[in-house]
Amino acid sequence: MKEENKRKSIRWVFILLGILFILLFISDLLLGSIIIPLKQIVLVFFPTAETNETFRTIILEFRLPKALTAILTGAALSVSGLQMQTVFRNPLAGPFVLGISAGASLGVALFVLGFSSVLVFGLVSVTGAWTLAIVAWTGSFLVMLLVLYVSARVNDIMTILILGILFSSAVAAIVSILQYFSNESMLKAFVIWTMGSLGSVTNSQLSVLTPAILAGIILALVKIKDLNAFLLGENYARSLGVRIIKSRIIIFLSTSLLAGTITAFCGPIGFIGIAVPHICRVIFKTSNHLILIPAVILTGSIVMLFSDILSQLPGMQTTLPINSVTAIIGIPVIMWMIIRNKKFTSVA
Repeated sequence: MKEENKRKSIRWVFILLGILFILLFISDLLLGSIIIPLKQIVLVFFPTAETNETFRTIILEFRLPKALTAILTGAALSVSGLQMQTVFRNPLAGPFVLGISAGASLGVALFVLGFSSVLVFGLVSVTGAWTLAIVAWTGSFLVMLLVLYVSARVNDIMTILILGILFSSAVAAIVSILQYFSNESMLKAFVIWTMGSLGSVTNSQLSVLTPAILAGIILALVKIKDLNAFLLGENYARSLGVRIIKSRIIIFLSTSLLAGTITAFCGPIGFIGIAVPHICRVIFKTSNHLILIPAVILTGSIVMLFSDILSQLPGMQTTLPINSVTAIIGIPVIMWMIIRNKKFTSVA
């Protein structure tokens, strides 16, 4: 009976979050420098003689891609953070800690600050979507391979975590050197990119971003049983027949795809990967990844949609960097949850 009540509770939480998700998605389409009437949203997707072409262009060309990007970003960063916290059994673990996001940033830095400065701008703009994704994937995969190389020789998971932080710091140093020697226009473009943006993602870039994120999430879903086994440590997982190295490779590959792709197109966005998994553990009162992975996908999407709405400053002509908004939201939330629930620091 108690188990049945728990399942009903989880079901209702998913329903309420689903309703909130829909409301925020619609709000993200309506709100911005120009506030669009709700009626026009319906007319945009079901055109009649009353359809306002200006509103139609704003929604289809700008706000809809941005809202879809927010959903993909929230889902990707939340799943990648959940996987890293589980594998390393550390509440602060994530793609940033392992240096995977830093590796993606290095790839983008080389492209924006290095190679792109010697290419024709028109060529860069045509090949930019795939090139940006490939350089970010390459950077994140190289760091991932380095971590895997170390993990094959070091059994202590905390040592690997510390080495990941060192890799991240080393990559950040290289990026700083590239910034120092870059020209003014390239440096400005890179600095703007580091602030994070959802609105700069075009429809062509979405066609690259979407399948990459879906592939990363599918890999995470494939490893649900292994992730549950990792909760009690690698020795326990090994006793259940989990092939540790193989599982790490697939989980790190998933994280690299998710974090690397988002970093490439939206910039390094913080807070989401660390905070959302903890929020979901508190809300759903479970560590079962069969529930947590869908939960973080939905909750991460909600948080990013809300952050995007705030960053637009509805009714105003200015836009805040999305990275600043997620940090402003995230720090108080994490502090409040730590104070409210001491179990927050435990992933089990």
